[in-house]
Amino acid sequence: MPSNSKQIIQPFISYLQYEKRYSANTITSYSADLSEFFAYLNLQFGNTLLKDINHIQIRSWLAGLKDKGLTSKSINRKISSLKSFFKYCVRTEMLKNSPMTKIISPKIGKRLPVFVNEEETKKLVDTLNNSAETWKSLNAKMLITIFYNTGMRLSELISLKEKQIDFSRSSIKVLGKGNKERVIPVNKETIENIRHYQELKNKELETSEDFLLVTEKGKKLYPKYAYLLVNQYLGTVGTLDKKSPHVLRHTFATHLMNNGADLNAVKELLGHNSLASTQVYTHNSIEKLKDIHKKAHPKA
Repeated sequence: MPSNSKQIIQPFISYLQYEKRYSANTITSYSADLSEFFAYLNLQFGNTLLKDINHIQIRSWLAGLKDKGLTSKSINRKISSLKSFFKYCVRTEMLKNSPMTKIISPKIGKRLPVFVNEEETKKLVDTLNNSAETWKSLNAKMLITIFYNTGMRLSELISLKEKQIDFSRSSIKVLGKGNKERVIPVNKETIENIRHYQELKNKELETSEDFLLVTEKGKKLYPKYAYLLVNQYLGTVGTLDKKSPHVLRHTFATHLMNNGADLNAVKELLGHNSLASTQVYTHNSIEKLKDIHKKAHPKA
């Protein structure tokens, strides 16, 4: 089995890519998880046929990962990869039953999302507005402005095309996970910032790219470029442990919840499939209410 594991894994990866339309990052993760599992299987149990893989072997692999210090979250992702793969094998009649039915995912302790508070967000916006207008500072301004005003994922923003901006309706059409579309309204200031950036790009750069954000060379932004710019500017405010673009997505959602937004509306804006993914932001709003109550109520 492991000697030809690539031939068995590849149809599944193609299925994820062309039928499920998963992102490149997700596909890379699934492929790495499956390759790692089959390499372990070969090392520990020798040449094993697909139909002979059982839950004991899978548990053995997962226990080894735990012993190496992998978090429950990372282990659950690998379990998810295996579940999807074996489900595909059953669906395509390569297997009669999945060996994952007896595998239980470890519980994950809820970690509150890291976010920038409203006062520090204002300082961040002021810093961006007062910075010298180079392409890097313009890109930083656009990245942070759009992240904070839309809650987009990094992959969604760097792939955003000019045609997805609706200037007349002050909205942005976002292509999310699984090619699922959502429309996010934005304020007029953000739309004007986007218009200004687009005009400068068309005037000053020779580019054939139809992506909204580009480097100073006129090429599409790449993840590391965007990450480093956001990290740099988030470092100028507060003492955050994390300074990634995802912090701004958390900030967008947390500020909406703290100011009374409907949970279902936030779910749609974020592009979550499940309300459970959005509910983590209710904790921060409850904590804020507790703080207000403590400070304002005479019997608190």
